[in-house]
Amino acid sequence: MRKESIHKLNNVSSRTGRFVLYWMQASQRAIDNDALDYACEISNDLSLPLLVLFVLHVGYPSANSRSFTFMLEGLEETEKRLKERGITFLSKVGNPVDEVLKIAKNASVLVSDVGYLRHQLFWRDSIARRVESPFFVVESNVILPVGQVSKKEEFSAATIRPKIKRLLIDTPKSPAIESCFSKVLDIENFETVSLSTFLKDLKFGDDAPAVSSFKGGTAQAIEILESFLRDKIDIFCRERNDPNSDVLSNMSPYLHFGQISPSYIAKKVIEKRSPCEEAYLEELIIRRELSMNFTMYNPNYDRFEGLPVWAKKTLNEHRGDMREYIYSKEQFENCSTHDPYWNAAQMEMAFTGKMHGYMRMYWGKKILEWSESPEVALETALYLNDKYELDGRDPNGYAGVMWCLGKHDRAWAERKVTGKVRYMSSAGLRRKFDADGYVRKISRLAQST
Repeated sequence: MRKESIHKLNNVSSRTGRFVLYWMQASQRAIDNDALDYACEISNDLSLPLLVLFVLHVGYPSANSRSFTFMLEGLEETEKRLKERGITFLSKVGNPVDEVLKIAKNASVLVSDVGYLRHQLFWRDSIARRVESPFFVVESNVILPVGQVSKKEEFSAATIRPKIKRLLIDTPKSPAIESCFSKVLDIENFETVSLSTFLKDLKFGDDAPAVSSFKGGTAQAIEILESFLRDKIDIFCRERNDPNSDVLSNMSPYLHFGQISPSYIAKKVIEKRSPCEEAYLEELIIRRELSMNFTMYNPNYDRFEGLPVWAKKTLNEHRGDMREYIYSKEQFENCSTHDPYWNAAQMEMAFTGKMHGYMRMYWGKKILEWSESPEVALETALYLNDKYELDGRDPNGYAGVMWCLGKHDRAWAERKVTGKVRYMSSAGLRRKFDADGYVRKISRLAQST
């Protein structure tokens, strides 16, 4: 890990306790996890057992059966792998702040991983103000610490790219910790929750059902990555924008839940020495970490106010333009637009839990064009993305939806409704790939599901 990834959030210097506590939330894996490694290092130094806590928060924004099923599949594997390493895993149901503070009363040191959304920042800040143990957090889901790359919000990939590339060359990493201090820890008094039982009892109101397309877990992520590196990466840069070509790595759901490390993926891609290495790492590192920069430094990352000045100006100037079509959130959700390509994209997301990246751009652009206002478009796109996408509720998701309204982009030729925001058309899809073939493909998939 990089020392710049480790941050102390309070002024507590030391405390006597029964164990070292690692509050696992954003990095849901037992291997290649810098936060876990750092907790192990402290455990070894203090000769205290390590307790890993995960808090199941059913009130998590936009949580549903789909996201929870995928997450719990991964957590069951993580629990097993931790036990094999002699590390105790405890799962609790409730509010993360309350549950962490309860368990931390007996901890000598508290360690956690890092998420960059406002509720994750609020959790950490709330705990840091009240916990009586030293509290460290480790940025374990990025290649480079967000604050080390830049101290401000970056305008675009062009401005953040040279900063990232310089640091990738100049900043060394410390070796991973191989083992933790091993001692059996009695957790009977903590009333741990059975993950499998919790999964069976899950019930949500506004729900999206679990999907068979993706199974959660680090082992599954590694298997999919190996298949991609073996069979697809060499044509990735040529065919990645064709949704009829199955050449994507499909790592985003696993990265979202922290079931695989971006550093591990980058290492494996570099070892492959593919001609498409640079194209893939551009998405994995530059674009992904630009989205972390965005949510870290822009509190309005999911609101109209978070757009750049030029985008807000042009969209405001075209608020009164006549829309050829206006659809409600329900019509969008039910795939009830006039456009078969848009309907197919929404259907792909609803049935599989993941929409092809190129179609997601078109999907978001058309929601902007067919909504009564930019604010309504943003609300609709975020609702659908967060409900159906396994990689929704994520910095990448927020940056991607906001890109459709001009974020991290520049002004283009002016049009009605969308102003100078980049435009995409159905004719453009047909020029790019067999768009009608995509519709047929998704129709067959929906019929077989």
